[in-house]
Amino acid sequence: MSSIQPWKTLSSQLVFDNQWCRVRQDKVELPSGILIDDYFVNVRPDIVLILAVTPEREIVFVRQYRHGVGEILLELPGGSFDPQLEDSLSAARRELEEETGYVAEQMIPLARLYDNPVKDTNTINLILAENAHPSGKQQLDLTEDVEIVLLSEEETLAKISTGEICVCGTVTALFLGLKVLSQC
Repeated sequence: MSSIQPWKTLSSQLVFDNQWCRVRQDKVELPSGILIDDYFVNVRPDIVLILAVTPEREIVFVRQYRHGVGEILLELPGGSFDPQLEDSLSAARRELEEETGYVAEQMIPLARLYDNPVKDTNTINLILAENAHPSGKQQLDLTEDVEIVLLSEEETLAKISTGEICVCGTVTALFLGLKVLSQC
């Protein structure tokens, strides 16, 4: 049995709240008795990332600008959702079509992960979408300018090796999903 104990939250307040960013300030007591009165936590929505694979076994990627790092990145489609309003599979269906114009016949949960549990509250839900095909109903958000890129498994692995595909959630979903696909 582990001797590790959770921290006690003595108080918590939202100190910044707008549509793009929510920050909570917690006052906590560590198991040692030390008090920290300014532990800041990013209150973030849950995320779905979709590994969409076409009947031809091409993987659907999006290339888009990511302002946080100031780069144009190649990654899997995805987006945020509120688990009180929809489940991860429904969110994956919605986000896949909105962002790429693709729909999929089958959605399979791959994993539910934490990206940064030190400071962020959200989970990342990785979903495999099989038999993805264009619906023609792409509906991008105001901040999205997306190029759709289809890659074979070999091209995908090569781009991971060269660092062109370098977003953690995308790489994780690819390795988990490609393992599942190799067993089919």
